[in-house]
Amino acid sequence: MPLFTIRPARAWALAVGLIVLFTTSIHSSLARAEPPAIPLANVYQQGVELQAYWVSEKLDGVRAYWDGEQFWSRGGHVYAAPPWFTEQFPDQPLDGELWSGRGQFSQLSGVVRKQQPVAEEWLGVRFHAFDLPLKNTPFTARYQRLKRLVEESSSRYLVLVEQSPISDHEALITKLETTVAAGGEGLMLKRKASLYHGGRSDDLLKVKTFEDAEAVVVGHLPGKGKYQGLTGALEVELESGRRFRIGTGFSDADRRSPPPLGATVTFRYRGLTATGLPRFASFLRVRNDEPEKAR
Repeated sequence: MPLFTIRPARAWALAVGLIVLFTTSIHSSLARAEPPAIPLANVYQQGVELQAYWVSEKLDGVRAYWDGEQFWSRGGHVYAAPPWFTEQFPDQPLDGELWSGRGQFSQLSGVVRKQQPVAEEWLGVRFHAFDLPLKNTPFTARYQRLKRLVEESSSRYLVLVEQSPISDHEALITKLETTVAAGGEGLMLKRKASLYHGGRSDDLLKVKTFEDAEAVVVGHLPGKGKYQGLTGALEVELESGRRFRIGTGFSDADRRSPPPLGATVTFRYRGLTATGLPRFASFLRVRNDEPEKAR
Protein backbone atom coordinates (compact mmCIF):
# COMPACT_ATOMS: atom_id res chain seq x y z
CA MET A 1 0.00 0.00 0.00
CA PRO A 2 1.35 3.46 -0.87
CA LEU A 3 1.73 5.84 2.04
CA PHE A 4 -0.48 8.38 0.27
CA THR A 5 -2.49 8.70 -2.93
CA ILE A 6 -3.39 11.63 -5.16
CA ARG A 7 -6.92 11.70 -6.52
CA PRO A 8 -7.12 11.92 -10.35
CA ALA A 9 -8.77 15.35 -10.33
CA ARG A 10 -6.19 16.68 -7.90
CA ALA A 11 -3.35 15.16 -9.94
CA TRP A 12 -4.69 16.87 -13.06
CA ALA A 13 -4.89 20.23 -11.29
CA LEU A 14 -1.35 19.78 -9.99
CA ALA A 15 -0.04 18.98 -13.47
CA VAL A 16 -1.76 22.01 -14.99
CA GLY A 17 -0.35 24.20 -12.22
CA LEU A 18 3.17 22.96 -12.87
CA ILE A 19 2.79 23.63 -16.62
CA VAL A 20 1.56 27.16 -15.96
CA LEU A 21 4.38 27.78 -13.50
CA PHE A 22 6.97 26.46 -15.98
CA THR A 23 5.56 28.52 -18.88
CA THR A 24 5.39 31.67 -16.75
CA SER A 25 8.98 31.14 -15.66
CA ILE A 26 10.12 30.85 -19.27
CA HIS A 27 8.19 33.96 -20.30
CA SER A 28 9.57 35.92 -17.34
CA SER A 29 13.10 34.83 -18.21
CA LEU A 30 12.67 35.90 -21.83
CA ALA A 31 11.19 39.22 -20.77
CA ARG A 32 14.14 39.90 -18.50
CA ALA A 33 16.52 39.00 -21.30
CA GLU A 34 15.11 41.54 -23.73
CA PRO A 35 17.29 44.60 -24.30
CA PRO A 36 16.26 48.05 -23.10
CA ALA A 37 15.00 50.68 -25.51
CA ILE A 38 17.88 52.02 -27.60
CA PRO A 39 18.71 55.62 -28.56
CA LEU A 40 17.41 56.70 -31.98
CA ALA A 41 18.47 59.68 -34.07
CA ASN A 42 16.79 62.90 -35.08
CA VAL A 43 17.84 64.78 -38.22
CA TYR A 44 20.62 67.37 -38.06
CA GLN A 45 19.66 70.98 -38.76
CA GLN A 46 22.12 73.82 -39.22
CA GLY A 47 22.47 75.88 -36.06
CA VAL A 48 23.29 72.99 -33.71
CA GLU A 49 26.20 73.75 -31.37
CA LEU A 50 28.61 71.31 -32.97
CA GLN A 51 31.35 71.71 -30.39
CA ALA A 52 29.07 69.80 -28.01
CA TYR A 53 29.15 66.72 -30.28
CA TRP A 54 31.43 63.99 -31.58
CA VAL A 55 31.11 62.90 -35.21
CA SER A 56 31.43 59.44 -36.77
CA GLU A 57 30.48 57.74 -40.03
CA LYS A 58 26.89 56.55 -40.34
CA LEU A 59 27.15 52.85 -41.11
CA ASP A 60 24.54 51.33 -43.43
CA GLY A 61 24.46 48.16 -41.37
CA VAL A 62 22.05 46.32 -39.08
CA ARG A 63 21.54 47.86 -35.64
CA ALA A 64 22.23 45.32 -32.93
CA TYR A 65 22.41 45.31 -29.13
CA TRP A 66 24.86 42.90 -27.50
CA ASP A 67 23.54 42.01 -24.03
CA GLY A 68 26.67 40.13 -22.97
CA GLU A 69 25.44 36.82 -24.37
CA GLN A 70 23.63 37.44 -27.66
CA PHE A 71 22.60 40.06 -30.23
CA TRP A 72 19.15 41.66 -30.20
CA SER A 73 17.41 43.48 -33.05
CA ARG A 74 15.56 46.79 -32.74
CA GLY A 75 12.34 44.76 -32.68
CA GLY A 76 13.46 42.62 -29.74
CA HIS A 77 14.45 39.46 -31.63
CA VAL A 78 17.69 37.51 -31.43
CA TYR A 79 20.27 37.43 -34.23
CA ALA A 80 21.73 33.92 -34.34
CA ALA A 81 25.45 34.61 -34.70
CA PRO A 82 27.87 31.65 -34.80
CA PRO A 83 29.34 30.97 -31.31
CA TRP A 84 32.90 31.63 -32.54
CA PHE A 85 31.88 35.10 -33.69
CA THR A 86 31.23 36.31 -30.12
CA GLU A 87 33.38 33.99 -28.00
CA GLN A 88 35.83 36.80 -27.11
CA PHE A 89 33.26 39.58 -26.71
CA PRO A 90 32.89 41.38 -23.35
CA ASP A 91 30.23 39.94 -21.05
CA GLN A 92 28.54 43.32 -20.70
CA PRO A 93 26.12 45.17 -23.01
CA LEU A 94 27.33 47.01 -26.12
CA ASP A 95 25.32 49.08 -28.60
CA GLY A 96 26.37 49.11 -32.24
CA GLU A 97 25.87 47.75 -35.74
CA LEU A 98 26.63 44.56 -37.59
CA TRP A 99 28.39 45.79 -40.73
CA SER A 100 30.24 44.27 -43.66
CA GLY A 101 31.23 47.37 -45.62
CA ARG A 102 29.75 50.30 -47.51
CA GLY A 103 26.85 49.51 -49.82
CA GLN A 104 26.47 45.94 -48.51
CA PHE A 105 23.21 46.29 -46.56
CA SER A 106 21.09 43.87 -48.63
CA GLN A 107 23.74 41.15 -48.56
CA LEU A 108 24.43 41.70 -44.85
CA SER A 109 20.73 41.55 -44.00
CA GLY A 110 20.45 38.19 -45.73
CA VAL A 111 23.35 36.87 -43.67
CA VAL A 112 22.41 37.99 -40.16
CA ARG A 113 18.66 37.28 -40.39
CA LYS A 114 19.03 33.52 -40.82
CA GLN A 115 17.91 31.34 -37.92
CA GLN A 116 20.68 28.90 -38.76
CA PRO A 117 23.79 31.04 -39.36
CA VAL A 118 26.13 30.06 -42.19
CA ALA A 119 29.64 30.29 -40.76
CA GLU A 120 31.37 31.30 -44.01
CA GLU A 121 28.93 34.18 -44.53
CA TRP A 122 29.71 35.67 -41.11
CA LEU A 123 33.46 35.81 -41.79
CA GLY A 124 33.07 39.22 -43.45
CA VAL A 125 30.82 40.68 -40.73
CA ARG A 126 32.05 42.86 -37.86
CA PHE A 127 30.22 44.30 -34.86
CA HIS A 128 31.02 48.02 -34.78
CA ALA A 129 30.38 49.22 -31.23
CA PHE A 130 29.54 52.89 -30.78
CA ASP A 131 28.11 53.08 -27.27
CA LEU A 132 28.26 51.46 -23.86
CA PRO A 133 24.81 51.26 -22.18
CA LEU A 134 25.55 52.65 -18.71
CA LYS A 135 23.14 54.69 -16.61
CA ASN A 136 23.96 58.14 -15.30
CA THR A 137 27.23 58.30 -17.25
CA PRO A 138 27.96 60.97 -19.90
CA PHE A 139 28.82 59.70 -23.38
CA THR A 140 32.43 60.95 -23.19
CA ALA A 141 33.07 58.71 -20.16
CA ARG A 142 31.12 55.82 -21.68
CA TYR A 143 33.13 56.06 -24.88
CA GLN A 144 36.46 55.93 -23.04
CA ARG A 145 35.36 52.79 -21.20
CA LEU A 146 34.06 51.30 -24.46
CA LYS A 147 37.41 52.00 -26.12
CA ARG A 148 39.25 50.13 -23.34
CA LEU A 149 36.87 47.17 -23.60
CA VAL A 150 37.44 46.83 -27.33
CA GLU A 151 41.21 47.18 -26.92
CA GLU A 152 41.23 44.51 -24.20
CA SER A 153 39.23 42.12 -26.35
CA SER A 154 41.26 40.00 -28.75
CA SER A 155 38.26 39.45 -31.03
CA ARG A 156 38.82 40.34 -34.68
CA TYR A 157 35.05 40.66 -35.04
CA LEU A 158 34.65 43.53 -32.55
CA VAL A 159 35.50 47.03 -33.82
CA LEU A 160 35.30 50.47 -32.20
CA VAL A 161 33.45 53.19 -34.12
CA GLU A 162 35.88 56.09 -34.19
CA GLN A 163 34.57 59.42 -32.84
CA SER A 164 36.18 62.79 -33.56
CA PRO A 165 35.48 66.48 -32.86
CA ILE A 166 33.95 68.81 -35.44
CA SER A 167 34.38 72.57 -35.42
CA ASP A 168 31.52 74.06 -37.43
CA HIS A 169 28.83 73.49 -40.06
CA GLU A 170 31.17 74.03 -43.01
CA ALA A 171 33.63 71.45 -41.69
CA LEU A 172 30.75 69.03 -41.11
CA ILE A 173 29.45 69.38 -44.67
CA THR A 174 32.95 68.96 -46.09
CA LYS A 175 33.36 65.74 -44.09
CA LEU A 176 29.90 64.59 -45.22
CA GLU A 177 30.69 65.16 -48.89
CA THR A 178 34.01 63.33 -48.56
CA THR A 179 32.34 60.37 -46.84
CA VAL A 180 29.53 60.12 -49.40
CA ALA A 181 31.99 60.42 -52.32
CA ALA A 182 33.85 57.43 -50.87
CA GLY A 183 30.65 55.36 -50.79
CA GLY A 184 29.49 56.13 -47.25
CA GLU A 185 25.88 56.82 -46.29
CA GLY A 186 26.41 59.86 -44.08
CA LEU A 187 27.50 60.95 -40.61
CA MET A 188 26.28 60.67 -37.02
CA LEU A 189 26.56 63.28 -34.27
CA LYS A 190 26.60 62.20 -30.63
CA ARG A 191 26.26 64.74 -27.82
CA LYS A 192 29.28 64.44 -25.51
CA ALA A 193 27.33 65.06 -22.30
CA SER A 194 24.32 62.87 -23.19
CA LEU A 195 23.14 60.01 -21.01
CA TYR A 196 22.14 56.63 -22.43
CA HIS A 197 18.36 56.42 -22.84
CA GLY A 198 15.92 55.00 -25.36
CA GLY A 199 13.89 56.89 -27.93
CA ARG A 200 14.56 59.74 -30.34
CA SER A 201 16.29 62.87 -29.17
CA ASP A 202 18.80 65.48 -30.30
CA ASP A 203 21.47 63.62 -28.32
CA LEU A 204 21.93 61.61 -31.52
CA LEU A 205 21.66 63.25 -34.95
CA LYS A 206 22.03 61.83 -38.45
CA VAL A 207 23.62 63.95 -41.15
CA LYS A 208 22.89 62.92 -44.75
CA THR A 209 22.73 64.45 -48.20
CA PHE A 210 19.03 63.56 -48.23
CA GLU A 211 16.36 62.94 -45.61
CA ASP A 212 14.95 59.46 -45.10
CA ALA A 213 12.28 57.84 -42.97
CA GLU A 214 10.30 54.63 -42.62
CA ALA A 215 6.68 53.72 -43.28
CA VAL A 216 4.52 50.58 -43.43
CA VAL A 217 3.02 49.37 -46.71
CA VAL A 218 -0.80 49.39 -46.55
CA GLY A 219 -1.70 49.22 -50.24
CA HIS A 220 -0.57 48.56 -53.82
CA LEU A 221 -1.77 50.85 -56.61
CA PRO A 222 -1.82 49.56 -60.22
CA GLY A 223 0.52 51.07 -62.78
CA LYS A 224 -0.46 52.87 -65.96
CA GLY A 225 1.18 53.35 -69.35
CA LYS A 226 4.55 51.58 -69.44
CA TYR A 227 3.83 50.20 -65.97
CA GLN A 228 0.52 48.62 -67.03
CA GLY A 229 0.17 45.29 -65.23
CA LEU A 230 2.82 46.25 -62.66
CA THR A 231 2.73 48.13 -59.38
CA GLY A 232 2.48 51.86 -59.99
CA ALA A 233 2.83 53.08 -56.40
CA LEU A 234 2.75 52.03 -52.77
CA GLU A 235 0.35 53.46 -50.25
CA VAL A 236 2.22 53.72 -46.96
CA GLU A 237 1.46 54.75 -43.40
CA LEU A 238 3.72 56.75 -41.13
CA GLU A 239 4.10 56.11 -37.40
CA SER A 240 1.72 59.05 -36.88
CA GLY A 241 -1.00 57.20 -38.79
CA ARG A 242 -0.94 59.55 -41.80
CA ARG A 243 -0.87 57.96 -45.24
CA PHE A 244 0.63 58.96 -48.59
CA ARG A 245 1.90 57.37 -51.82
CA ILE A 246 5.38 56.51 -53.05
CA GLY A 247 5.55 56.18 -56.82
CA THR A 248 9.22 56.50 -57.73
CA GLY A 249 12.53 54.84 -56.92
CA PHE A 250 11.40 51.32 -57.90
CA SER A 251 13.23 48.96 -60.23
CA ASP A 252 11.21 46.87 -62.67
CA ALA A 253 11.77 43.91 -60.35
CA ASP A 254 10.32 45.93 -57.45
CA ARG A 255 7.25 46.74 -59.53
CA ARG A 256 6.76 43.10 -60.53
CA SER A 257 7.16 41.92 -56.94
CA PRO A 258 6.47 44.87 -54.63
CA PRO A 259 7.03 44.89 -50.86
CA PRO A 260 4.09 43.00 -49.27
CA LEU A 261 1.43 44.59 -47.13
CA GLY A 262 2.78 45.10 -43.63
CA ALA A 263 6.40 45.45 -44.78
CA THR A 264 8.42 48.39 -43.45
CA VAL A 265 10.10 50.39 -46.21
CA THR A 266 12.70 53.15 -46.12
CA PHE A 267 12.13 56.13 -48.40
CA ARG A 268 14.00 59.33 -49.13
CA TYR A 269 12.36 62.73 -49.45
CA ARG A 270 13.03 66.46 -49.71
CA GLY A 271 11.44 68.31 -46.84
CA LEU A 272 7.74 68.41 -46.00
CA THR A 273 4.68 69.72 -47.81
CA ALA A 274 2.46 72.44 -46.35
CA THR A 275 0.35 69.67 -44.80
CA GLY A 276 3.38 68.01 -43.17
CA LEU A 277 3.77 65.00 -45.48
CA PRO A 278 7.11 63.99 -47.09
CA ARG A 279 7.77 65.88 -50.33
CA PHE A 280 9.03 63.99 -53.44
CA ALA A 281 9.10 60.66 -51.58
CA SER A 282 11.14 57.98 -53.39
CA PHE A 283 11.45 54.29 -52.50
CA LEU A 284 14.87 53.29 -51.14
CA ARG A 285 14.59 49.73 -49.83
CA VAL A 286 12.68 47.29 -47.66
CA ARG A 287 13.86 47.40 -44.06
CA ASN A 288 14.23 43.65 -43.70
CA ASP A 289 16.75 43.54 -40.87
CA GLU A 290 14.66 41.56 -38.37
CA PRO A 291 15.59 37.88 -37.87
CA GLU A 292 13.59 35.27 -39.77
CA LYS A 293 10.59 33.80 -37.97
CA ALA A 294 10.67 30.25 -36.71
CA ARG A 295 9.15 27.74 -39.13
